[in-house]
Amino acid sequence: MLTINIHEAKTNLSRLIEKAVKGEPFIIAKAGKPLVKVTRIEPCAETPIKRLGFMIGQISVPDDFDRMGGQEIDRLFEGKE
Repeated sequence: MLTINIHEAKTNLSRLIEKAVKGEPFIIAKAGKPLVKVTRIEPCAETPIKRLGFMIGQISVPDDFDRMGGQEIDRLFEGKE
């Protein structure tokens, strides 16, 4: 496995990452001592997508929902007590 010093890794990071993504992991070392291993991350199993409407039938929205508190909001914006 390829071992690279920190300075060289900083200089060539994009190229090194591309190699790791293609399946060629490498080690970054400082003063000849290995510090980290860089390797690609395998894709995770897909998690189910949460969809809108999952609470259908469990809650109800009032018809005047978009107007609720309108007078209070107007009062606050106008700076009236």
